[in-house]
Amino acid sequence: MGEISCSNGINNGNGSNGKSHSLTGYRKSCWYEEEIEENLRWSFALNSILHTAATEYQDIALLDTKPFGKALVIDGKLQSAEVDEFIYHECLVHPALLHHSNAKAIFIMGGGEGSTAREILRHKNVEKLVMCDIDKEVVEFCKSYLVVNRESFCDPRMELIINDARVELENRKECYDVIIGDLADPIEGGPCYKLYTKSFYEFTVKPRLNHGGIFVTQAGPAGIFSHTEVFSCIYNTLRQVFKYVVPYSAHIPSYADIWGWVMASDSPLVLSPEELDLRMKLRIKGENRYLDGKTFSSASTLSKAVRNTLDNETEVYTEGTARFIYGHGKHCQE
Repeated sequence: MGEISCSNGINNGNGSNGKSHSLTGYRKSCWYEEEIEENLRWSFALNSILHTAATEYQDIALLDTKPFGKALVIDGKLQSAEVDEFIYHECLVHPALLHHSNAKAIFIMGGGEGSTAREILRHKNVEKLVMCDIDKEVVEFCKSYLVVNRESFCDPRMELIINDARVELENRKECYDVIIGDLADPIEGGPCYKLYTKSFYEFTVKPRLNHGGIFVTQAGPAGIFSHTEVFSCIYNTLRQVFKYVVPYSAHIPSYADIWGWVMASDSPLVLSPEELDLRMKLRIKGENRYLDGKTFSSASTLSKAVRNTLDNETEVYTEGTARFIYGHGKHCQE
């Protein structure tokens, strides 16, 4: 899906060896271009292509972009950019950990970039963190090139597992206070869409949560037009499994859209902005750059159009009726 120019003085970097993987369709320009949907593309200027690689599961690239700094691209979809990834990761991690009374044991599905682990490990009460990513090469790629997260991989509280998250959760006996889905987007042919299904939430995730446990997942684009792709369906799917479900969203500039997350539990998920701020002060090392109590209150107050869609959504995410965001994974391309 992504298109990158190698011309006009753009440096390929040592890792690319002059080859392109998923990021094909080169043209004479100094821009990275991503097809967000049919007839709509998003592009920005590049300084260089730092590295590209093809793994068993995905095609990956690290770009040095002019507006967003280093950007990680997987299967032609921008996953994370240096200048604004803190918005995504603070929103993914902190609401769930703060709503829990005392989250000590955490499990990340995916998260190979290391940023989710970084935010979790800022919580003083966290004693054990398991990060399970299916793609060893992506993890090693990120450890090598994303310097900001290197300390997270060295923290003694973290256990890194290379495995399918479903298999790992099914085989483990211990339970967790919070389980986080930091997975790649559900795209056709990608490795992750089965981890957004009702059966997975009901028979794999929920049994691995301690009493009062919380599950949170990234849930795709949540803009005024894009929220019907997967966000509303993921929300409705979780409503079939958990008693309390909270959708929320935030604008992420490098994504060119509003992004969504869904938090779910069988215990109430209600804290005032003041209570959230107090827990942040007591539990988290350092200051958040984006999220505080009022910000979360705003993020979980969705627009009228999005609320109406969520209220009326009837589709449940299953392997047979999976919804995908626009794009194709590596195995769909082969």
